[in-house]
Amino acid sequence: MDAWVRFSAQSQARERLCRAAQYACSLLGHALQKHGASPELQKQIRQLESHLSLGRKLLRLGNSADALESAKRAVHLSDVVLRFCITVSHLNRALYFACDNVLWAGKSGLAPRVDQEKWAQRSFRYYLFSLIMNLSRDAYEIRLLMEQESSACSRRLKGSGGGAPGGIENAGPGGPGTPGGGLPHLALKLQLRVLLLARILRGHPPLLLDVVRNACDLFIPLDKLGLWRCGPGIVGLCGLVSSILSILTLICPWLRLKP
Repeated sequence: MDAWVRFSAQSQARERLCRAAQYACSLLGHALQKHGASPELQKQIRQLESHLSLGRKLLRLGNSADALESAKRAVHLSDVVLRFCITVSHLNRALYFACDNVLWAGKSGLAPRVDQEKWAQRSFRYYLFSLIMNLSRDAYEIRLLMEQESSACSRRLKGSGGGAPGGIENAGPGGPGTPGGGLPHLALKLQLRVLLLARILRGHPPLLLDVVRNACDLFIPLDKLGLWRCGPGIVGLCGLVSSILSILTLICPWLRLKP
């Protein structure tokens, strides 16, 4: 209960709840359309989705300043790759929120002459760049962990006097030194890498959640920019899943990827 009280007191938490409700409405509207629901009901769901979207934009006023502050902190990271990915991601988020504020002003009637289509396209482009940087950072962290795990396994094998795991490096029958054995060797090596990746993600829940959340979010700007048409059903489902994961990281801060 204490965790929920802390969660509900955050403006970011309220925005995440609105986001989850918005994409749930998008998913519900798509399901109603496929099953031939009445036009009036579909119209009400679309209106609710529009109101939730406008409410989210209001809650995100000022988030550009927060993103810029996060970028300033990320500049001091010691790891060059992390510094670049996180800083560029936060800068793109700041621009995304700035475009979102302009859109809010246009939709609320404060700036009726705003070209909403143009600003929406700009907003989603910055959102896409931010997600690409986030996924690049996730891939880099996964690579580091895989290298550490491989080195640790090698040290354990050397200490115990064992050979390479599974005899991969041995040029025995079916090995890389045997004609026609290169493909099975490659398949075995790929299988071991996949198992290592699964073990690393299972052992690092914050990294796993960040990968899934960013991958789900990626479908939204791809669809809105016309780069990969997914349809409202996929967009609604991916947005709902990523929103639930974001809410989970707010309720359980230890699940948030750091730095």
